[in-house]
Amino acid sequence: MSQTSILSTKTLSVEQRQVFLDADFDLLEQDFIEIKNNLFELNTINNNLIFSSQNAVLSLMEQTGWEVLKTKPVFCVGIKTKDLLELNGFKVDVYMDYASELAEIITLIYNKESYTFLSGNLRKETLPEALKSAGITFNEIEVYQTTLAPFKISDQENFDGIMFFSPSAVESYLTNNKIKNEVCFCVGTTTASALETKKIKNIVIPEIPTIEDVIFEVIEYYKTESI
Repeated sequence: MSQTSILSTKTLSVEQRQVFLDADFDLLEQDFIEIKNNLFELNTINNNLIFSSQNAVLSLMEQTGWEVLKTKPVFCVGIKTKDLLELNGFKVDVYMDYASELAEIITLIYNKESYTFLSGNLRKETLPEALKSAGITFNEIEVYQTTLAPFKISDQENFDGIMFFSPSAVESYLTNNKIKNEVCFCVGTTTASALETKKIKNIVIPEIPTIEDVIFEVIEYYKTESI
């Protein structure tokens, strides 16, 4: 029986890669996006911080004097973002799996507060639009930039599944490649939507939007298929 072949559209950690080795899968990794951190000032920060990605946290920690912000309450998207923040001394008051859920909590319960949203250049309008509509005081600082890094996969390569971790990775992949019969494993509904707009239907989404949960879904999917 031939090996299950998986493409990851981002480079995985040693531990994440090991899961595929242990399952005897053939894994190819290729970064389809690049992240570049911006330099920015910390003198226009409001009372509360909003993060929608780990990238924003990492960029903040490259700025001079960032530690003074550890006293501010934090609202964030994603368990991995929360873990990274807490690992570096921040107190996370609220975290949700999706920006739409966080927007709802802030506008319903924490609407008298002021916020600074530390974001990337390709962020969705979900949070800013919700805060504006609710008349909440906030500003936004673009702290990192995501650029597409399209790459042409050899026509000789045939994958059973492809893992996508952001809408921009979907866009980058489709620049030079087509999705044929591969199963697309997406980190969350926002990433899946980027595929659905291209009429791609063979999509699997984990309950919790993390890389580890995507990997778990991949392993389980093909384990079940082989029974």
